[in-house]
Amino acid sequence: MCPQSETVKFVFPARDNLPKVALPEVSIYWYDGGLLPHRPDLLPDGTDLMRDGLGGCLFVGSKDTMLCDCGGYNPRLLSGRVPYVPQTLRRIPDATGFHDGFHEQDWIRSCKESPENRTLPFGDFAYAGPFNEMVLLGVLTIRLQALNKTLLWDGENMQFTNISPNEELAIVSKNDFNIIEGHPYMDIKYDRFNALEATAEYIKHTYREGWGLPDMPA
Repeated sequence: MCPQSETVKFVFPARDNLPKVALPEVSIYWYDGGLLPHRPDLLPDGTDLMRDGLGGCLFVGSKDTMLCDCGGYNPRLLSGRVPYVPQTLRRIPDATGFHDGFHEQDWIRSCKESPENRTLPFGDFAYAGPFNEMVLLGVLTIRLQALNKTLLWDGENMQFTNISPNEELAIVSKNDFNIIEGHPYMDIKYDRFNALEATAEYIKHTYREGWGLPDMPA
């Protein structure tokens, strides 16, 4: 379950295993629930960071800052420059707005095509799976924020590497407020549980045995 709102910082280390480029370390900030990043200095007054009301992306580079609407639409550089970007990727037909469901339609189109002649959608599981994993990881770190540390994630083994076996999490089990002899009194009690065990259960939930059907008559 995600929180009502959250701000999460992800730090991805540098990578040098790509065939033609080495990627430097990059920080990604995720905002939702009405929380927004600080307004860039070059953003004109009166300009909405989410002008379509659905979301957006802000790319902060060393030479300029680019702002996009939800889904990467309408990219613009805040300096006012208009860069030349040759088209190297195909475009999804009739993708005129978020409400058209163009990513979903592109995925459905790919599902209907034969495997031999299929054109993969831009939202195929090879992309969407790791992206979804990143977002859910942010939700998990919100649950673990009481550990008061920057958490280190091992993606290959699907586990945090810096939660010790003796660390605990606490959840409020009682939160009463009373006035005793004219003074306010808070009666708060916590249930405590092992953080490492709880995290393992959050990551890979132990489901009960599913329902079965009776044998069908011959």
